[in-house]
Amino acid sequence: MRASRALAVTAAACAAVALSAPLAAANNGPKDVTVNPFEVHQGGTLHIRVAGCGHGGSVTSNAFSRAELSDNESGHSSARVRIHDRTTPGHYNLAVRCSDNDRVATHQFRVLEGRGALGGLGGSVGPGSTEMAVGGGLVASAAVGGSLLLARRRRTSGAGV
Repeated sequence: MRASRALAVTAAACAAVALSAPLAAANNGPKDVTVNPFEVHQGGTLHIRVAGCGHGGSVTSNAFSRAELSDNESGHSSARVRIHDRTTPGHYNLAVRCSDNDRVATHQFRVLEGRGALGGLGGSVGPGSTEMAVGGGLVASAAVGGSLLLARRRRTSGAGV
């Protein structure tokens, strides 16, 4: 009787270990790295999604500054990075490392030349310093010209009476 209980407890323990193995492997390092979009313009934004990094991690590349992955208990983490404005167009690799292990996953993306379309901004882009200087100069010259015109009119209207 005692042998059958010991055998049953051993079988239950083995079953528990066997069933928990897939859960332990779920956060066994970064995998299924995806980028959106695959081709991004200089200065553009790249969205990175990774499976297997439930406790966050980091993303590095020569094309952008180091970024931290979001923490997510489901095992899916993400990050948004901005490509440097002066990145040379071409193919680049990014490296993903989870904070809870030393495994690294890589993924390739492509940087395109130019800034791309700035559609949808409407009037939300403010004037630069050059536009402000030109506008200020025009306002100042109009004020001076208007003052001179008024001063000249006063002199001519008072002389005839």
